[in-house]
Amino acid sequence: MIKKILSNREIKQEIIDWCYLVFGSVMFVLALNIVITPLGLYNGGFMGITQLIALFVTNVLHINLPASINVTGILYFFINIPLWFLGLKVFGKKFSIKTLVTIIIQSGLLAIVPIPKVPILDDYLLACIIGGALAGTGTGLVLRGRSSGGGMDIVGLYATVKWPGLSVGKIGIIVNVIVYGICMFLFNIEIVIYSIVYAFVTALATDRVHIQNINVSIMIFTKKRGISKAIMEETGRGVTNWDGMGAYTEKTSYVLFTMASKYEIPQIKRIVRDIDPDAFVIINEGAQVDGNFMKKLQ
Repeated sequence: MIKKILSNREIKQEIIDWCYLVFGSVMFVLALNIVITPLGLYNGGFMGITQLIALFVTNVLHINLPASINVTGILYFFINIPLWFLGLKVFGKKFSIKTLVTIIIQSGLLAIVPIPKVPILDDYLLACIIGGALAGTGTGLVLRGRSSGGGMDIVGLYATVKWPGLSVGKIGIIVNVIVYGICMFLFNIEIVIYSIVYAFVTALATDRVHIQNINVSIMIFTKKRGISKAIMEETGRGVTNWDGMGAYTEKTSYVLFTMASKYEIPQIKRIVRDIDPDAFVIINEGAQVDGNFMKKLQ
């Protein structure tokens, strides 16, 4: 019975993950093709690199492609092939399959979603804020679905695992400095500045939505044993125990402390409630960690 319940939970979580990656991919592409690109602004990361390559192909090499096809989407797919193999090596088969599907969805939508000839938002700053919020939310949803859109997402995830103090958004900002540095020599300075604003808003939105990237400290006050063992077995997180006593009841209680990601909160709450429905739980978001703490991004 327990195995069946766990299996049903896993199936439900998989469905949620796939919804996240599909909806997030659509949101990201719509923000880029409909809000940002019509203004001549450039995305950061590998998408920005792809846009620059597409500009070189059409304006320098003068390779004519059908007007209905956005060459950026095609190039984005091919530039992600080596990065996909990096993800396969580092994050495993399950993550890589989802990432491949996400890349195909995003590349396909980038190629077929029409770019308006007249911008729907002619105010650059407003477009950067709205477009950045939508693109960042879409990227964050894809990451929350335990997938990635390839490119900067894979590099960012790899860096956050190797250097836990970093995040996908922060890595994106670092790479964008290089990308926009190149743009500085090619385009109007105003276009570059607004593109940087867009990239900054996107990074902030990504880090906010990507809850696997947010650390939380959790304190649990309970009178029953077994919660620590269950948390360690199901989540792989370490737990510290203290013996305590209720000041009013003068009865023995146990105080448990653990660190986790915000993504793991529902799982830990379920574990606690299954063993002790009367347990008292305190959760602090955005905790800083220095030491042996494993960052789980999947």
